[in-house]
Amino acid sequence: MNIVRRELGGALLLKPTVHADNRGFFCELFNEQAFKALTGLDVHFVQDNQSVSHKGVLRGLHCQTEPHAQGKLIQVVSGATRTVAVDLRRDSPSFGQWAAFELSGARQELLWLPPGFAHGFYVLEDNTLVQYKVTDYWSAEHEVVLKWDDPALGIDWQFDGVPVVSEKDSEGMSWKSFDC
Repeated sequence: MNIVRRELGGALLLKPTVHADNRGFFCELFNEQAFKALTGLDVHFVQDNQSVSHKGVLRGLHCQTEPHAQGKLIQVVSGATRTVAVDLRRDSPSFGQWAAFELSGARQELLWLPPGFAHGFYVLEDNTLVQYKVTDYWSAEHEVVLKWDDPALGIDWQFDGVPVVSEKDSEGMSWKSFDC
């Protein structure tokens, strides 16, 4: 595994070593020892999540606040997304900034987001399968949904048409009203 890109005070785009031949390919997606050696981070995952979405769906921006902030290791297994991360850590030099990542099953990359980031994605292909590991359990009372289209954040989602958004995501809170 190699680090392909570093962003926003700890967000990492990772590329696993892919062993391909005439049968297809094999790759190790996560190895705790290798991850720690590469990143210097000692993380423990407690839950795996998965979603399947159609082209044009937008999910996010979601995060969990302390004491249940979640680190996430995100992978698009099949299909493709434009995945966005927003740094919500008030003490971070990149506080309030966002970065976008094109994740796809074809590229087999993983995105590590430390605790304290909001995460969302716009689906670029039908039947896109996204899986992610998290470092803490979901907690309804610590869940925050930020407005994905808040002008104060200025996220360029690069939409192809009007996104399909859940009611919960369409009613997210503004950046201005969010208290870290």
